[in-house]
Amino acid sequence: MKTTITAKNMVVTPGITNRITRKTATMEKYLKPDTEMIVRLRKEGDRRICEITVPLEGNVTLRAESANQDNLFMSIDSALAKIERQIRRHRTRLEKKMREGAYTDTEPEYIEDPAVYGEGEREVVRRKTFPVRPMSVEDAALQMELLGHSFFAFVNIETGRTNILYLRKEGNLGLLEPEA
Repeated sequence: MKTTITAKNMVVTPGITNRITRKTATMEKYLKPDTEMIVRLRKEGDRRICEITVPLEGNVTLRAESANQDNLFMSIDSALAKIERQIRRHRTRLEKKMREGAYTDTEPEYIEDPAVYGEGEREVVRRKTFPVRPMSVEDAALQMELLGHSFFAFVNIETGRTNILYLRKEGNLGLLEPEA
């Protein structure tokens, strides 16, 4: 397994690298040897945040984030535990989807949490691009759940149009389909 570690507002020491490498080595039993795990560490005030992204075959991306006050190692352990739970929970579904071989694109997809708005006029403070892939509504729902987000943009394989799948307040899903 390939592990990429990046940091923002902090230095990645050999101790941090060793801990991440040792902890991620236990996940090799669940993942293929050529799987890439991207670990992003950042410091925001007194919070230490660890974000882990694992792009898998079959149009699936696993993502976990954890934050801890002043303790980076606790953030790393917590985020790795979340990823491991996701892998175990969705293992049979993921294996079924991968066996079907419907999608072979392994490009990662990163969706950030919405920005926190201040008072007054709102402005766009960050732009992010991400690949929009063709998939069924069921696959999009699974991907949204794996990412832990409340919305997901995708190209509907049935219509060929960009759709937005979102989580409604009562817990059901909504689908936005554009009209020409």
